[in-house]
Parts: sequence; structure tokens; C-alpha cells
Amino acid sequence: MLKPNVTAKRRKNTSDIPYLNILEWATKERTFLVLIGIAFIIAAFATFNGKVAMWFGFLFAAYAAVANDSIQSLGTFIESNKDKKWYVLWLFTGLIMLATITFSYVYFNGDVTYQRLTDENGNTKYPFDEEFSYFQIIAPVVLLILTRLRMPVSTTFLLLSVFSADTSGITSVVWKSVSGYILAFVISFLIWYFAYDAISKYFKKRKFHKGWMVVQWLVSGSLWSVWLMQDGANIAVFLPRQLELWQFIIFVGTIFFGLGVLFYLRGDKIQEVVSEKVRISDVRAATLIDFTYVLLLIYKLFISTVPMSTTWVFLGTIGGREIAVSLSRRKKGSKHKRKALRLIGRDFLYATLGLVISVALASGANPTIRNNIIDYLTNLFTF
Repeated sequence: MLKPNVTAKRRKNTSDIPYLNILEWATKERTFLVLIGIAFIIAAFATFNGKVAMWFGFLFAAYAAVANDSIQSLGTFIESNKDKKWYVLWLFTGLIMLATITFSYVYFNGDVTYQRLTDENGNTKYPFDEEFSYFQIIAPVVLLILTRLRMPVSTTFLLLSVFSADTSGITSVVWKSVSGYILAFVISFLIWYFAYDAISKYFKKRKFHKGWMVVQWLVSGSLWSVWLMQDGANIAVFLPRQLELWQFIIFVGTIFFGLGVLFYLRGDKIQEVVSEKVRISDVRAATLIDFTYVLLLIYKLFISTVPMSTTWVFLGTIGGREIAVSLSRRKKGSKHKRKALRLIGRDFLYATLGLVISVALASGANPTIRNNIIDYLTNLFTF
């Protein structure tokens, strides 16, 4: 019989072998992988029937978009309310969702996206066609895989890009999102760097006034509502731009029950992106982060109707905070600084990877985009 320390050593050595890690992960996630495999097969057959493709894409997009973006819109809310019943959090966010989307449906005559996909004249860079390509249908399935791998990618890039009529529908979103990331990073850094001493002194007390909880729920509710105004288009892109009443009921009902699953799982795998950050579980820190984030989203929401990656704005918000906190802490050494840089670098890398995958899917779905990218790359590398 092996001694305990020898066994542990052998286990550690085997964990360093890449293919064993992959095999272990595949075994652990076998149910998920089987479902994904079935989804890819159904997607292939769905290309022959527009109605099936539309609802298949929508159902996967509804859960995948909310699940991946839960880290930004609901992540800090979930993390700082671990002591609350999951169905209480679900009903709170579910009712806000119903109110927000219903207002858009009524005010914009059947449009549930706050005119993110069409303007007041009916013009759009993301046309709806009853015939779907395979790349369009599998886009939300790919997003679900990335979410399972805890990768905070942009659902806006991944889901809207495959419906873009040309590259302008992609580049406009990219520039608005990148500017949002930079703005969020800078503002968040300045707030946490210059106010760190006052914040840490006040937050050092474990007990806090009950009023903080009320404020946090108000801020989180506002953030969730504004997020729906921005990113609801990522889910609705599979459906007609003007929904009939029965389609609207299915739309809000699917999201409502998908939220229930998400809260029951407490954010699922991707919640770790928030959990690993410094003191996010403190309701006061969570409130300050969400307040900064929601102000940025409101600013970006009203500056133009061009869709935007809220994921990039969120990563900029927590990234600026993480760097500021690591530079301001009094602990000796650079271990915590290296950790902060590693976490922020990894999140940014995943978000960039999501952009690359989005462009690849868009290229497969639309010959015009594919030819534009080929021409651009040809000119770029032609001397």
C-alpha cells in the first residue's frame, strides 16, 4: 500500500500531464459534452427548417447569453447574497426583467431590444432572415461551451456578428466596446486608487448598516435593467424584429425560467470569475462596483443605439479596481500584484479570444464579411 505522501506526490505528478487533465475534465463533464454533441447534430438538421432553426438558436442564446453575462450583470449580486434563498433572488430579477422588456415591447411596437437591432425607420445592420446558416445556429452553442470553460467572452460579438450584413456591423460594435473598456478601466482605477485608504478603513468593519443591503439591491436591480436594454438584442437576434404577442410571451417566459436555473446553480461555473476577485462578497464593495458599472452603461446606452459588449465594460471596471487595490495595499512583496495582473490578463485574453471566434463564425455565415476580411488581410500583408 502506498504511503499517503507518496500517493499525493503521484497524483500531483499525473495532474501535470496535459492529456490526463483533458481526460479527467471530459469524464467529469461527460453529460454536458453529450448534450453539446446532440446540439451540434440538431443544428445541422435545423438548417433545413427556418422555424426550427429560429427557436433552437433562440433557446440556446437565451440561456447562454444570460449565463455568460451573469458575471457582469448579476455576478456581484449573487456573490454578496449567498445567504439569501435562490428563489428570492430569482423573483426579484425576474420581475425586473419582465418590466424592462415589456416596456420596450409596448413603446417600440413589438421591438424588445430598445432599437438595438433596428432604428426608428426600420433600418438594420443585423437583418432577420427565415433561412439560417449553420454558423448562425451553432453560435449560441459555442457560447455555452465557452461559458462552461469559465471564459467571460462578449456575447454581443459572438451572437450579433453572425447576423451582421457586412463588416461595419462588427467594427462599430468593436470600437464602442473597446472605448467602453478603456473608459471603465480608467474611471474604476481612479476611484479605487485615490479612495482606497478611506474605503478600506470603512469596509474593514465586518458589520455594516442594513441600509447597504437596500442600496445594493436597488443598484443591482438598475444594473440588471440597463443590461437588458443593452444586451437583450443578443437573445432577440434570432427572432423577428417585431414580435407578435405569443412570440413575446415565449421570449420573456424562456428568459424568466432560465434565470431560475441560473440562480439555482448560483451562477454556475463562470461565477468563479467574480468570486476570485478581492473582497467582492462584501456588499459594500459589490455595491460600489455595480454603481460605477451601471453609470458607464447608462452613458453608453444613451450615447448611441449601436450595440456594445457590456462584458468588456465590466472587465474594464473590475480590472481597474483590481489593479488599483493591488497597488494600494500595504502588504510587502509583489505576489498580490502579480496575481492581479494575471487575473486581469487572463480575462482580457479570454474576451479577445471570444472576439476572434466571433469573427470566424461571422466569416463562415456571411460571404461578404469573409471576402472583406480576406481583402483586408491581403492588403495588410502585401508590401
